[in-house]
Amino acid sequence: MTGETPASVERCGWATSAPEYVRYHDEEWGVPLHGDDALFERVTLEAFQSGLSWITILRKRPAFRAAFAGFSIPAVAAFTDDDVERLMADAAIVRNRAKVTAAVRNARAALDLPEGLSALLWSFAPPAGRPRPETLADVPATSTESVALAKELKRRGFSFVGPTTSYALMQATGMVDDHVATCFRAAGTYPD
Repeated sequence: MTGETPASVERCGWATSAPEYVRYHDEEWGVPLHGDDALFERVTLEAFQSGLSWITILRKRPAFRAAFAGFSIPAVAAFTDDDVERLMADAAIVRNRAKVTAAVRNARAALDLPEGLSALLWSFAPPAGRPRPETLADVPATSTESVALAKELKRRGFSFVGPTTSYALMQATGMVDDHVATCFRAAGTYPD
């Protein structure tokens, strides 16, 4: 992106209530993302978001990155019980023991993937050419692919990766493009 997107452009309705949402929508959401550590970050943040507002996670994202060693899979996989306690004392992140321990467990599971996390996740991306949602009401909460992805991740030892969380991950990382038809991002371009 080569500058600020004008406030007057149309965006997906969810993306207009806070500056963090606008930036996230305009610069990240729906952009294809690859790389094991980058996708591990997203898996982890989507899990922490479960039951909370995404704005909470966006605002705490820098703190999450610091607390979780930049989401380096090998570094998080090496976390000990002392690290879990350190994270539970860190008021800058969401302090939920089940989610913290899931992040460590998920890093260890990611290390065991022979194909790597990125390749596994992207193998569940639906084929291109599905109809673009006309309105937010047309955007599903799950898909056949997200149900299958959640099942496979759980089989491989991951947790906090249900079908809805998996679909949100697919949307966020460009595996699916759910920008509504009237959104400027639906054209795949940025206004000057």
